[in-house]
Amino acid sequence: MTNSQEMDVGRFITFEGGEGGGKSTQTKLLQKSLASIGVNSILTREPGGSTGAEEIRKLIVSGSSDRWDALTELCLLYAARRDHWLKTIKPNLEKGIWVISDRFADSSLVYQGYAGDVEIDTALDIHNIVLGDVWPDLTIVLDLPPEMGLERSMARDTANNSKDTRFEERELHFHELLREGFRYLQNKSPGRISIIDGTKTIKEVELEVFSLIQKRFNRIILA
Repeated sequence: MTNSQEMDVGRFITFEGGEGGGKSTQTKLLQKSLASIGVNSILTREPGGSTGAEEIRKLIVSGSSDRWDALTELCLLYAARRDHWLKTIKPNLEKGIWVISDRFADSSLVYQGYAGDVEIDTALDIHNIVLGDVWPDLTIVLDLPPEMGLERSMARDTANNSKDTRFEERELHFHELLREGFRYLQNKSPGRISIIDGTKTIKEVELEVFSLIQKRFNRIILA
């Protein structure tokens, strides 16, 4: 594939991690950094990211922490994810637009799989049925102690009067398992998943993220 052909193909970048890791902030900062070098991108999120997926999001993130069991959550998430992929992610990638998403399938493998009651192999089977071999080109996990992340997340939700707190309300052990789970996935897919220390300053994380992007996709963004 020539450089010009590579530039015509968008890249799919996702941010992952536990609650309060700064994913939303870093997606916005990465979009600005890419724009500064002439790379067009969109921001999206999960659950959500398309009209249908946003409707399903309301069912998933609100209500009591025991509203759904893990398998029901997983099925809802993949219904939303398929709509998100078909209506938002895939069309933009095909236009050569980069897609930066706050969460994607790795969250399901960890939240409902590793830290939940669904076997990861079962979650992967559902993924293969719904999306086939669709995975991000690069996944960045923002890693930090769960206590710190929960403190940040609760402060944000209070300031925004947010009711999307189902997962924050889970016990600390659940959030510890989330951290373990993302590290487990990185160990399984080191070529796709990179971990960045989320305890660093926003600026430090921003610079490390963009450096990683430049190294991974230098033939494309520097062409």
